[in-house]
Amino acid sequence: MLHDPATATAKRETFRAGLASGRLLRFPGAFSPLSAMLIARRGFEGVYVSGAVISADLGLPDIGLTTLTEVAGRSQQIARVTALPSLVDADTGFGEPMNAARTAAVLEDAGVAGMHIEDQVNPKRCGHLDGKEVVDRDTAVKRIKAAVAARRDPSFVIAARTDAAAVAGMDEAIDRAKAYADAGADLIFPEAMAGEADFERFRAAIGVPILANMTEFGKSKLLDTRTLENLGVNVVIYPVTLLRLAMHAAAEGLAAIAGQGSQEGLLDRMQHRRDLYDLLDYEAYNTFDAGIYNFRP
Repeated sequence: MLHDPATATAKRETFRAGLASGRLLRFPGAFSPLSAMLIARRGFEGVYVSGAVISADLGLPDIGLTTLTEVAGRSQQIARVTALPSLVDADTGFGEPMNAARTAAVLEDAGVAGMHIEDQVNPKRCGHLDGKEVVDRDTAVKRIKAAVAARRDPSFVIAARTDAAAVAGMDEAIDRAKAYADAGADLIFPEAMAGEADFERFRAAIGVPILANMTEFGKSKLLDTRTLENLGVNVVIYPVTLLRLAMHAAAEGLAAIAGQGSQEGLLDRMQHRRDLYDLLDYEAYNTFDAGIYNFRP
């Protein structure tokens, strides 16, 4: 009801069990707690909290302008409403190794199942933009080691993202991924892979689970889940898909209202009030305390 009853540790253990299962875990990106509830209702294995989505929701580009406080706050709001594990984009750890350590501790307190830290220069850039830069390998390894050392719940998943493929080539990206795994990363996120061949190379070279980013309008070919599973990918994220769908629908709706003077023609494209109330479980609140919540859904 107010909070999903599953504990943070239980969600993390579910995530780890999924990573070890050999099956593909699907993590659509939630732009709000309500959208996270819909992801759970539709039977997905997890929820992704995208830095690009948080930035966009705040009216900012994804260039490292958000703060740890903003990311942790939104992550906690999303994690509290679902039993699904949530994986959070922690950018570069919001600074250097000591900042990465604090980021791990704060996000662990937020109740999420895991986080990923990348090896870009701080402030970072969207992983599918040109002009990215990466820090030296030693600095990136220190970020991962610091985050691993700072976690208190051993089930909390720490993932390492490398943006090196687009900057220094696949060989360097793979070498960095190996170093990050040696530093304690539980999951490797190779960003901006072009297609199947790139994932095949990573899977052959890396012994820990790997993540695929299926973001639209970027540098990666959009691969279906069967293909990703056959390639040995363990997690797939769809970071901005729901936000893009929602914003496109909102733009079309506003245009209709501006042009026609009414939303009457849009009703069949809306979530009905009864479906929203069902998703929010109004009835449970009514049952919990009929003396206060005495409405009729």
